[in-house]
Amino acid sequence: MALKRNPEAENEVIPENSISGQKAKQLFSQETRAPKKENKVLTTFSIEPSFKRELEELFSSMGLGWAAGIRFSLKEFSKKHSQE
Repeated sequence: MALKRNPEAENEVIPENSISGQKAKQLFSQETRAPKKENKVLTTFSIEPSFKRELEELFSSMGLGWAAGIRFSLKEFSKKHSQE
């Protein structure tokens, strides 16, 4: 069943001191909103199949998939070399 648009309801203004008005203001205010997660970027690179298998086995033993293992490795590499 389709809903009909009610043009009278669109013109109604919720008073700012009402509970629903306060909740709406809080919900849509920028200060209380959690920071938006950054999107990931697809990257490609080439490695030898044997080396990839070794890395996949290592990541698997850590409970990580391929992409998560690569991200983990790059973060650790970055931490290690940013301290030097």
